[in-house]
Amino acid sequence: MIKAIFFDIDGTLVSFQTHTIPESAKRALCAAHAHGVRLFIATGRHRLLLKEGNILGDLPFDGYVTLNGQYCYTTDGQMIHEQCVDPTDIAGLLARLEEKSSACLLIERDRMYANLINEHVKRAWSAVKFSIPPIGDVRQALHNHIYQINLFLPQEQEAFYMDAMPHSIATRWSPYFSDIGPRGGSKAVGIEKLAAHFSIPMSDVMAIGDGENDIDMLRAAGIGVAMGNASDAVKKVANYVTTDVDHDGILNAFKQFLPFIF
Repeated sequence: MIKAIFFDIDGTLVSFQTHTIPESAKRALCAAHAHGVRLFIATGRHRLLLKEGNILGDLPFDGYVTLNGQYCYTTDGQMIHEQCVDPTDIAGLLARLEEKSSACLLIERDRMYANLINEHVKRAWSAVKFSIPPIGDVRQALHNHIYQINLFLPQEQEAFYMDAMPHSIATRWSPYFSDIGPRGGSKAVGIEKLAAHFSIPMSDVMAIGDGENDIDMLRAAGIGVAMGNASDAVKKVANYVTTDVDHDGILNAFKQFLPFIF
């Protein structure tokens, strides 16, 4: 029996076309919660970006996996799990940036800052309706806890930087940038930590996503659902493929696995 559901945001709950959550998805989430199913977010976004445009509204979420599993907390603010990028990897990245400049975003618990803002950043942030991040001195990252790094470049250019970050891994949910986090960290780890906190076995967990950074999460959950707009790689690991986000994908997944709530 499904007792908890973890949702990716961009391309899963939120449409890339309308930048909103479809009304059918909102109704489905509220119905599930009313029947005792716990609801969670599992996103690559920073927690500050969950507030952009009040995108989640007042939907009844019980907890949040943010930064692809690197920072997880409950709705009342209790931190359940955190994992940071290895400081030697940050030093390696900054050295490579001195050799070949690209835009990057350093993400701490309560703030984020970029080394520069270029067209790659503007295009990426415009696609998801985020506010342009501030520019800061990225050398301070050597002395602070960094949970995630965004590199704004085509995927084929990643290797130059990742070769200097052996303890980190890059994933993507956007063609415009990569999410870089500690090797061994993932949304799968995050959902396992939150599920354990609420004493919910993974066999009773459903996860829904569309991006490359959702693959481990779909594998870890008792039921993994890929959106119709997901890539073939994501669909391949899913137990079920629903319709896309703009055609009632969440609602149709619920009708398949939680028919008792309707």
